[in-house]
Amino acid sequence: MSERSLGIDELLERVREGLDRVGPREAFEAAADGALLVDIRYAALRNRDGLIPGALVVERNELEWRLDPLGSHRAPEATSHDLRVVVVCNEGYASSLAAASLKQLGLHRATDLAGGFQAWRAEGLPIRVPGAVA
Repeated sequence: MSERSLGIDELLERVREGLDRVGPREAFEAAADGALLVDIRYAALRNRDGLIPGALVVERNELEWRLDPLGSHRAPEATSHDLRVVVVCNEGYASSLAAASLKQLGLHRATDLAGGFQAWRAEGLPIRVPGAVA
């Protein structure tokens, strides 16, 4: 007996049921309280739209390796499975799948930013433009 295949929309809906997604203001406050914002957007989007100050940039294809606290290729910020991680993509779709993957690695407080970087920007939260003088 074969299992019914899921489409991406249904998969995304199921994944999001297991996440406590946050909005832009909540993400901003979480970062101020020590949460790690992780920007998984690709370079062209970061160069075009800017960066969230203080966010760790990790390309999506490296995310699990860089954030696994037990991994040999972990980022210095990946200190524990208790770390609160808020994953940011461009519009809040890929980040949900990425956060679910981090939860499977034991990062039980992983979630994502609903609406992604575009929601952050629309909320008027701080952005650093690459190449701009700070």
